[in-house]
Amino acid sequence: MSETSHTPRLRHREDELVPRFMVRAMFALVVVCLVLVSAARITGRPLEATPPDTPVIRERAIHLSGDTSGAARVLDANGSVIADLPGDQGGFIAGVQRVIERERAKRDLPSDAPVLLQLREGNRLSITDPLTGWSAELMGFGATNTRSFARLLGQP
Repeated sequence: MSETSHTPRLRHREDELVPRFMVRAMFALVVVCLVLVSAARITGRPLEATPPDTPVIRERAIHLSGDTSGAARVLDANGSVIADLPGDQGGFIAGVQRVIERERAKRDLPSDAPVLLQLREGNRLSITDPLTGWSAELMGFGATNTRSFARLLGQP
């Protein structure tokens, strides 16, 4: 006698892989999202998830330079060195500098103009590029990264 192993044949109908009601629900969700976003854009509804525009308590114009190793150098408006950070300490600052450099390159703007480091009411720290309008709220990048920029303002 010969031994034959009987393996059950897997048979799936396409409509059984994902229930039809789930496909319809996913499609409906996509349509609802598109309708909501389109309605908000068409009616000119203001953005609600942006931080409130609060008064600036302290501001400093700084020049950033960095490289891909993570080393960063920060100068004040007069060209004096505020911080010269090695690769293991300046990674976040160098990363922000690369973002600003890329934004300026997209618009053919000079890369040597200063950016503004601002401490706002509510202890919010932000960095703004006046040439491009780009800005970032630094609190969203974690306490360690925010502290690295706070030191440049003279804040603990």
